[in-house]
Amino acid sequence: MEYYLPKGFRFAGVAAGIKSRPGVKDVTLIVSDVPASAAGVYTQNQVVAAPVLLDRKRTPTSAARVVVVNSGNANACTGTRGDADAVRMCQIAAAAASSPVDSIAAERALVMSTGVIGRFLPMDKIDSGIHSAAQQLGYGQAAFLDAADGIMTTDAARKVTTRRYEHSGRTINIAGMAKGAGMIGPNMSTMLCCVLTDAPLTADQAQKLLHAAANKSFNNISVEGHTSTNDTMLLLANGQAGGSPLDAQAEAIFASHLEQMCIELAKQIPADGEGATHLIEIDVRGARTDADARQIAHTVAGSNLVKSAVFGCDPNWGRIVSAAGYAGVPIDAAKLALKLNSIELFRNGEPVAFDAKLASQAIRDNHLTHVLLTVGDGPGECRHWTSDLTLDYVRFNSEYTT
Repeated sequence: MEYYLPKGFRFAGVAAGIKSRPGVKDVTLIVSDVPASAAGVYTQNQVVAAPVLLDRKRTPTSAARVVVVNSGNANACTGTRGDADAVRMCQIAAAAASSPVDSIAAERALVMSTGVIGRFLPMDKIDSGIHSAAQQLGYGQAAFLDAADGIMTTDAARKVTTRRYEHSGRTINIAGMAKGAGMIGPNMSTMLCCVLTDAPLTADQAQKLLHAAANKSFNNISVEGHTSTNDTMLLLANGQAGGSPLDAQAEAIFASHLEQMCIELAKQIPADGEGATHLIEIDVRGARTDADARQIAHTVAGSNLVKSAVFGCDPNWGRIVSAAGYAGVPIDAAKLALKLNSIELFRNGEPVAFDAKLASQAIRDNHLTHVLLTVGDGPGECRHWTSDLTLDYVRFNSEYTT
């Protein structure tokens, strides 16, 4: 597979011993050769990890240089020491990435952490890991993939995507990496994501584009609906593709690529949900507004009865339509309709005769289960992705810290 990496970014991922398994990468360093516009969107949980508090203060900015990430420890609910450790991570990373001809200020660094909540960071290991990562910084594919590996926790596999396109004589590259598999709820989730591009964006452009892309992607995924303390999505644009900041036409083209990339990354998270056997794609149409459709989709996705039915390959449509009914927004029950993997089960508020064995087989034979739910004849619509609820998920999360 060919990876299209943006110019002027270096990457590294190393094993620092934060995680219990030896040799597993758990510190990632990303460095821009020049100051980059940076934007962020963050968790909506009121209990917020120290790295989120720091990054919120530093974004948007036009002068970011470094992103440092640790996995295995969330640095959440760790009080003043946690705040100081987040600042210290930035200081160490900025200094380690500096050179005699390129001194990077600590304030130009951003930080992300993920892992177990309520434990202090092992700063001696993190210090050593950051310095090791700085010595291994590279521009190529191997370094990029090492960095993507370093941010994972319970993920079964790394989550990356890249894209290249031409516009007005410029070649624009975009690369993204994400992590997440459990503690995933709408309005961000237990996920980290870093998107990097050599497109020339202002800080305000980056913030606007990132917010819009998040609303179409990471704000529409869930596994069990548990919104984390650490959710962070960063966009860094260093302008190394050349030229002036994108005009309205170029911005719209970039926005389309960014949105599609974020959707691709976001879908990989519930597809990799802890113990998941199915990715569930829920399309809600006919709501009064997009916000109403979003509320209905999120409610259906959060139903353990719906999720367990998909796990059991049971086309139990009553669970889906009843979840739409308690979503708390108006629907037209007489116009309710439902298709499951293109098989019509319910139309105009009444059941439709269908082959239950065929519908069950359609779930069993496909990793993706598609739910198309019509709730009226309004213009509102939303697409949401979640995972099924499996025995392995319950087993894994009952033993997570023990």
